[in-house]
Amino acid sequence: MSGPGPKLTVQKLARMMDLSAVRADVDLAEVGRLSAAARQYHCVCAFVLPCYFAALKALLASAPEVGVGGVVGFPSGAHRTSIKVAEAREQLEEGAVELDMVINVGMLRSGRDGFVEDDIRAVVEAAGTVPVKVILEAHYLTDAEIVRGSQLAVRAGAAFVKTGTGWAPTGATLENVRLIKSAVGAAARVKAAGGVRDLKTIVEMIRLGVDRFGVGLATGTKILEECAAFPDGIDL
Repeated sequence: MSGPGPKLTVQKLARMMDLSAVRADVDLAEVGRLSAAARQYHCVCAFVLPCYFAALKALLASAPEVGVGGVVGFPSGAHRTSIKVAEAREQLEEGAVELDMVINVGMLRSGRDGFVEDDIRAVVEAAGTVPVKVILEAHYLTDAEIVRGSQLAVRAGAAFVKTGTGWAPTGATLENVRLIKSAVGAAARVKAAGGVRDLKTIVEMIRLGVDRFGVGLATGTKILEECAAFPDGIDL
């Protein structure tokens, strides 16, 4: 799997991977394992649900190369905008280096584009210079809604458009990634999450323009181990 051209090494992949533990059944022991894995591979960022943010931040205090990210509006996106802003500000005060926020999925499906854009913009403005990744939760959207949601995110100042939270049955399909990339162009980056299960999919998505992945702890560790088995890298 090697030859001339760009390569995907485990070191490069780790700097494209947000390792996460954001399920409802995550406990403090798993937060500890997340910290250890993110530290081992030097992942770009690690994410937990808000109540665990301070614990993860403390666990990673001696690993400054691993950012700690905050999640906003998980998992439904249906919080009031004021609550999303408060949630964002609290995690920013605790040291979040990135924020992943869920759009109001129902309002997008209802055609309330102004509401959706204003909701995103309020969090982006609260974040200041901290990048905000806007989660579409694409599993519940039509193709047209994915495109529209992506465009609204860009207009509101999102740094990334992200496929899903990982709570829905799917999200990061090749077709969804293509749609998002076509909608945002160079105006925002694309993060794939929710269904990224293997190294082959990651390689295919990088080729489509994805440059960040959100993967749960167990699957992410497996993928990183698989990539490490190719010390010379994998052709992109």
